[in-house]
Amino acid sequence: MLQKENILIVDDDINILELLQRHLHSLDYHTFKAISVKEAVAILRDTEIDLLITDLKMPEVDGFQLIKFASEHYPKMPKLVVTGYPSVQDALSAIKSGVVDYLVKPFTKEELKQGVLKSLSTHSKKKPSNVTSEGKKYNEIIGESEAINKVIQIIDRVKDNKATIFISGESGTGKELVARSIHYNGKYSREPFIAVNCGGIPENLLESELFGYVKGAFTGANDSREGLFQAAHGGTIFLDEIGNASLAVQSRLLRVLQEKEVMKVGDRKTEKIDVRVIAATNSNLKEMIAKETFREDLFYRLTVVEIHVPPLRERKDDIPMLSEKFLFKYGKEYKDRYITIDPEAQELLQRYDWPGNIRELENVIQRAVIMCDRTIGVNDLPETLKYRIDFPQNDELVSLKEMEKKYIEKVLAATGNNQTKAAEILNIDRKTLRGKLS
Repeated sequence: MLQKENILIVDDDINILELLQRHLHSLDYHTFKAISVKEAVAILRDTEIDLLITDLKMPEVDGFQLIKFASEHYPKMPKLVVTGYPSVQDALSAIKSGVVDYLVKPFTKEELKQGVLKSLSTHSKKKPSNVTSEGKKYNEIIGESEAINKVIQIIDRVKDNKATIFISGESGTGKELVARSIHYNGKYSREPFIAVNCGGIPENLLESELFGYVKGAFTGANDSREGLFQAAHGGTIFLDEIGNASLAVQSRLLRVLQEKEVMKVGDRKTEKIDVRVIAATNSNLKEMIAKETFREDLFYRLTVVEIHVPPLRERKDDIPMLSEKFLFKYGKEYKDRYITIDPEAQELLQRYDWPGNIRELENVIQRAVIMCDRTIGVNDLPETLKYRIDFPQNDELVSLKEMEKKYIEKVLAATGNNQTKAAEILNIDRKTLRGKLS
């Protein structure tokens, strides 16, 4: 009677596959065979496998990629390597990738048995990480990496003066967070902080929203109204996505920075203002200047002090602290308790490049907290974060008959044109095989 464990064996050598299958069947294990990584991945996706046994040296896609794939998509499944090309480097790499044991061909049935037993018995769930390090915080800016420390040092320099500041960085890196930290950690923190998304206000309304308007300035202007610059008097106005401002708005903004005064739309009088301007964008303003869609003189007025907020891929050392923050936030919100994350899942977070930056990390943690019980594991993270195998694009779309022909030829080649053995592997009789060959 077969035991409950399903073992997947992967090797491009048909003879080794047959040998492994015979040995494992004699030990009462149920087996699945694959002669390529591509076939192995297909089996893993459709079948519950308890142990993966794989060769390392295989054509097109090697066993190391299969191990990485299995470690991230099926983290609880143990892995055992068998190889005919032993090397210290390969052994270390395999063990580092989560392989329990490493057998060198030729091996005995007893050695295989012990390797399988060791792999099945020693694989247990690792204890979850319980990182509680607070790290270095600057208001809500969290991290200890060199990249984020450079940002914090500049904040310390500019927080107590009203020099114009330009913040650059990709979407989702926390540019508004930096702007708020500058304002609320300086001596003007009791004054207003006004954040304006220049990309979120229709172009024809942005000018009047920023500078205000007088009664009758345009259709619908039934009363005079203060603008956001006037509302920020004494404090800070943060102009996010400044690259979306029209040339007309840019021209008026330049005057504000030069003369420290604003003029309402439809008015002829100016009024003095005392306001610190912080602008930000994820656009390349120099390219816009070359295309004459952004004023060069305004660019230099805005960039008295420049702060570049690094993308998350350049400050991966900060990911555990950021994760901790979001785990606490959403654990309390959704589960009314602290949620932990296991080491494999944390390692996956730190390896991913995060094109959506901190905003993407927060969304992933938020979803994982909802989906998990008490501890976030690899299975609670989206597939996009996990290792993917890029198979060679050499498979053209062919008919089922042509695909069958190619596979029969492949098996025959692997068996040295031994039709009896090939028929056995294909699970057909020799007469049927001869009919297909003819």
